[in-house]
Amino acid sequence: MSRTINRVELLGRVGSDPELRRTQNGMAVVQLRLATDRRSRDESAETQTDWHTVVCWDKQAEAVAQYVHKGERLYIAGRLNHQSWETDSGERRGRTEVHASEVIFLGASNGQRSENGTEDSPV
Repeated sequence: MSRTINRVELLGRVGSDPELRRTQNGMAVVQLRLATDRRSRDESAETQTDWHTVVCWDKQAEAVAQYVHKGERLYIAGRLNHQSWETDSGERRGRTEVHASEVIFLGASNGQRSENGTEDSPV
């Protein structure tokens, strides 16, 4: 049997403060947007930003909601999850999310202090 791997690692900046929600059975869930930059292929020094939707569950979601704020740097490891559906008008839609298995808080961008007082240190 051939082996497959579904693993994603991201190091980026949080686009907005995460909001904690709960599923119908009471499990905590947080969805956040993470920005990663890459240089364009041409010789210019321009960078392009990619936005990723990250989903955290249970205790991890509660910690992210409590300690993570807009602009802070995060390391995320997890797996890709693609969802597709059909709208009421018959249009096919889809989205790809990263379901986090590991989140490391790296603090504020550019060496600035975050609201919880840490400076670029793992928590």
